[in-house]
Amino acid sequence: MTKKNALGKGLGALISDAPQSTENISVANYEIDISKISVNPGQPRTSFDEESLTELADSIRMHGIIQPLTLREINKDEYQIISGERRFRAAKMAGLTTVPAFVRTANDQETLEMALIENIQREDLDAMEIALSYNRLIDECQLTQEELSVRVGKKRATVTNYLRLLTLEDEVQQSIKERKISMGHARTLAGITDKKIQRKLAGKIISEDLSVRQIEEIVKKMNEEKPSKSNGKQEELSDRFCVLVELLESKFNSKIHIKRNKKGEGSIIINYASDDDIETFIKNLSV
Repeated sequence: MTKKNALGKGLGALISDAPQSTENISVANYEIDISKISVNPGQPRTSFDEESLTELADSIRMHGIIQPLTLREINKDEYQIISGERRFRAAKMAGLTTVPAFVRTANDQETLEMALIENIQREDLDAMEIALSYNRLIDECQLTQEELSVRVGKKRATVTNYLRLLTLEDEVQQSIKERKISMGHARTLAGITDKKIQRKLAGKIISEDLSVRQIEEIVKKMNEEKPSKSNGKQEELSDRFCVLVELLESKFNSKIHIKRNKKGEGSIIINYASDDDIETFIKNLSV
C-alpha cells in the first residue's frame, strides 16, 4: 500500500453528515494493490452494463482513474469496497495493478449505509433502484423516513413517494426498471390498490404512450365513476394523507389508519399493544 498526500475532507464531500472527528474515522489517499481488494457483499448495485464498463475501461487506460475508490481495511493489507465497484471492475478490465483509493475506518452498518447512499447518488438509477435503496436504508440501517430524507438530501414527501412504489404490482415495477414508465406515471399508479387495474393502466401507458397528465385524468375519471358507497367504506387516500400517515407512524412508531368518507369526514386511528405504549406516545408528543 503506497500512501499519497492525505486529503482532509474524505467522504465528507460524499455524505453531508459524515463524521468530521478523527477519533473514530481516518481517511487517507493511497495506491492499493488491486489483488488485495474485494467487493462489498452488501453492495446494493447487482448489475453492471458490460458495454458501459468497457467504455470506462478504455477511458481508464488513457486517463487513469480520476475519482479514487473508497475502501475500508478489513484485515492487514485486505480491503473491501465501500464505493466505486464499477471503477474497480473497469480498472481490472483495463489491466491496472493498483488503484487510487481513500481508506477509512467503518463498521459493517456504516459501510452499508455509505454504499447505499453512494448508489442513490448515481445519475443513471431508475426509480425502483432508488425505492429499494431507500427501503434498505430504513430497514437495515434503522433510519426513520425523516432521518433518511436528511441523509439523501430529499424532501420527506419525495422519500415517501419512492417507497410507495414498492407496493406496485411486480410487472409494473419491472416496467419502471426498464424505464417504460416514468416516476410520474408510477406515483399515480401507486395510488391504486387494485393490482389488476395497476397492470392494465401500465400497459395502456406503454402501448398508447400516455403522458402523466393523461393517466392522471383516466384515474380521476375512474374514481368519479365509482358507485357511491353507503356502507361507510372509506375512499382511496390522496398523496397528502399518505404523507400524513407516514409522519404519524414515524412520530408514534406505531401503525396509523385514516378513515375518510366521501364528504371529507373521518378519523385517525393509532394502534397500540399495551398501556406502556400510551406512555411512549405521551413522551413522543412532548419531544
